Amino acid sequence: MSARAARPIRLGPRSVAALVLVSVVGLIAIGWPLLASEGSALTDHAADAPWFFALLLPLLIAVVVATIADCGMDAKAVAMLGVLAAVGAALRPLGAGTAGLEPMFFLMLLSGRVLGPGFGFVLGAVTMFASALLTGGVGPWMPTQMLAMGWFAMGAGLLPGPDRIRGRAELLMLSAYGFVAAFAYGTVTNLYGWVTVGGLGQGVSFHPGDPVRENLVRFLAYVLATSMGWDLGRALLTVVLTLTVGGALLRALRRATRRANFEAQVTFEGSGEALAGEAPHRTQVTYDRK
Repeated sequence: MSARAARPIRLGPRSVAALVLVSVVGLIAIGWPLLASEGSALTDHAADAPWFFALLLPLLIAVVVATIADCGMDAKAVAMLGVLAAVGAALRPLGAGTAGLEPMFFLMLLSGRVLGPGFGFVLGAVTMFASALLTGGVGPWMPTQMLAMGWFAMGAGLLPGPDRIRGRAELLMLSAYGFVAAFAYGTVTNLYGWVTVGGLGQGVSFHPGDPVRENLVRFLAYVLATSMGWDLGRALLTVVLTLTVGGALLRALRRATRRANFEAQVTFEGSGEALAGEAPHRTQVTYDRK
């Protein structure tokens, strides 16, 4: 089976445009306070969450629609999306409150790798939304978490393909990416919350209107003081799970994708005489069994 056949959702021109749009909007929504003046309503930044969420949902739908327009996405792909999102949402409570031990990152990492960046982005965002509903974690931080998890899974799908890197080398590559991306996820989600948290020390609090460099130094100190241990636990667990059981899960996901045969092309063979009354030829479905 080829690497391309293992991905039910591939990136086409429309998909790329939609992903770039949602990413740019997300970065602006998360980071704009760093560029705002002191007189801006930064203390009400948390109130932006409903508007951010209302904007994020149609953009996620736009990603799916663009993907369908580029290469198609049938009911089997939607079913796999639902199953993986449900499993990921169920995994999240297992590590809630325990030093950042969140096994759902491991599943998102391998799912994005096997099923591609477009599928990975939508899967990450939908899984985070479902897990927030399941754990009662709905709040102003949720849109940022959805976007960050979408980026996390999408990045795994953008790594060099399995036709170039397989076996132990692939697991090592995924482990390295998972380690770094786990910290990146924590950094993005911390940035959104940092500008709304009051009562922090002078050296770690956000100062509206100060130069970006100075605020970023304070933000780094804030991350080191508050969430570094949590991010490290998440990163290490992702590495351990990838190296120990990642190979088995990769094979299972690829086998499921191959059997689902998302990219099968259905063609009809028949002549004009068949349309006039003769029995038409049998429907032919082309499968990739490599």
